[in-house]
Amino acid sequence: MSTRVGTAPPAASSVLTTEGTAEAARRLRVLREESGAAATAGLIKPYRVALYVLVEPGRDPADRFALAQVRAVRSGCEVVYRLCDSTGMTDPFTRPSLARAYTAVRRGEIQGIVAASRTDISTSNCHYEQELRRLRTLDGFLFLALDETRA
Repeated sequence: MSTRVGTAPPAASSVLTTEGTAEAARRLRVLREESGAAATAGLIKPYRVALYVLVEPGRDPADRFALAQVRAVRSGCEVVYRLCDSTGMTDPFTRPSLARAYTAVRRGEIQGIVAASRTDISTSNCHYEQELRRLRTLDGFLFLALDETRA
């Protein structure tokens, strides 16, 4: 299990102010990457992860799982769970499979989440940043197949 003592919680201030879309995407990518580096520091591969994807109701998640799987393999991860919400874009806080992933991180069953893109978490910069910070407080990480500047 990956328990860390003395990890400072992330700063409460938002990286998003009045910046443009490209700048927001860059800052969110930096936040995700820095959080990921902190969460994986000292861990031994393979990292235990959940693949997580979000699809519209009735849509097949296979393509999004395939993207996330490629990233997981490339990053030296062991996939423990494959989780999918078919709610379409809703508040991340209301999605049962995403909640299951966070619970697994909190319990030490997995160390992070791998998704196809940030749109699996949220298209809202504010919600996406909140979720990155939420994972950080759990000492978890988010790896993406496509960075924040791509869908």
